[in-house]
Amino acid sequence: MKKNNKNEKKGSSEIKWFITIFVVAFVLSIIFSFISTTAIGGLSIIPAIIVLLLVIFVGIIFDIIGVAVTVGKESDFNAMASKKISGAKTSLKLIKNSAKVSNICADVIGDVAGVLSGSISALIAMKITSTLNMSFDIQFIISAIVASLTIGGKAIGKGVAQKNTTKIVGLVGKILKVFSKEK
Repeated sequence: MKKNNKNEKKGSSEIKWFITIFVVAFVLSIIFSFISTTAIGGLSIIPAIIVLLLVIFVGIIFDIIGVAVTVGKESDFNAMASKKISGAKTSLKLIKNSAKVSNICADVIGDVAGVLSGSISALIAMKITSTLNMSFDIQFIISAIVASLTIGGKAIGKGVAQKNTTKIVGLVGKILKVFSKEK
């Protein structure tokens, strides 16, 4: 009977996590899509491309953080926390919650960045087509470039994350410590 109760609690916790992450992703997507498409609509081509590159970069950075947290070792941060190194306790919490942290960083933020880069690239394609008075749509070329930059950046980022896990998670821990209640 106790095992069944434990499984029910785990299932309930997973459902709550799904609902939470669904709502967060939905709200972030709406907010950032609205902001980016509204903002991009008023920009010329070069600033719009810069915004697009920043969105791609953010997606790659958060993917790197997600991978680093997933492959990080608690033992590294236990030692740092015992030496009272700044951000070590926060980093340890990240690693202990690696599945959720990775989900938020790599999936929620990374996927929202992917959706945004797609909509921004469509707007840029329309701007280029109308500015240059082109008779054909270059969206497929711009989409391919964006996909290649994103996938290539994430591929390189995964290697960087695996080789520099402790540094990356430690840096994120230090940054998050600034915003946490534990000082």
